[in-house]
Amino acid sequence: MRVLLHELAHCRAGDKGNTATLSVFPYDDADYPLLVRELTADRVRAHLASHVGGEVVRYELPNLVALHFVCHQVVDGGVTTSLALDTHGKTLSSRLLSLPLDLEDRR
Repeated sequence: MRVLLHELAHCRAGDKGNTATLSVFPYDDADYPLLVRELTADRVRAHLASHVGGEVVRYELPNLVALHFVCHQVVDGGVTTSLALDTHGKTLSSRLLSLPLDLEDRR
């Protein structure tokens, strides 16, 4: 089964300079283990590669039922120096939610 991330979760974003943070929260807490398994830092980095030039670090926050990604070296200097909206955290969060997930078993 193929689903887009936005069908399972929503995302909050923040940015400071050329670092963006993206927090992903499943709509259903039962989908958290699936997100932990499927939504790796490498997959997020690959999906956002045209906008993020550096490392993506993932933090698991099970008590909040969330995954938190810190994206380094946002292209064009990020929110404080770029005139392009593409590198703002809110735009990156929308882009992340378009990530396709191929799921054999949802649980």
